[in-house]
Amino acid sequence: MKYCFYILALNLTLVQGDSVKEDKIKNLTKIQFDVTQNCGTETPFDNEFWNHKEDGLYVDIISGVPLFCSIHKYDSGSGWPSFYELINKDDFTFKEDYNLGYKRIEVRSKKANSHLGHVFDDGPGPKGLRYCINSASLKFIPLKDLKSKGYEDYLYLFEKK
Repeated sequence: MKYCFYILALNLTLVQGDSVKEDKIKNLTKIQFDVTQNCGTETPFDNEFWNHKEDGLYVDIISGVPLFCSIHKYDSGSGWPSFYELINKDDFTFKEDYNLGYKRIEVRSKKANSHLGHVFDDGPGPKGLRYCINSASLKFIPLKDLKSKGYEDYLYLFEKK
């Protein structure tokens, strides 16, 4: 009987998680939906965060998982937000993408399974990576709001600045 309870509890948790994700997806704008669910791409230089300079976290628009930190953001000249570092590689999945006729590496949010953008090997720093990310896949949490929004565990990232 004990095992049945655990299985039931697990199933309820999964269903509740799916319904929360479905609610978030229903509330996306047209461009947010196209980018995250259909692997769309925003227009360069005409998106919310390409030239954004405020300190804070960029989180998954659907799951709220912190993905990128402003201290790792730089101007790549591409017209999209570009980062040279991930907060936690375990929060991402990567897959080969040949949609444009050549190989690219797609970057996806692991928890929400959302398309974020692509990673290229022409970035700065020791790893030489450029995570070219669509603004529509992100929500920005300003540094001053991290604690009140439940992201206080990430304040340490800004101590290095």
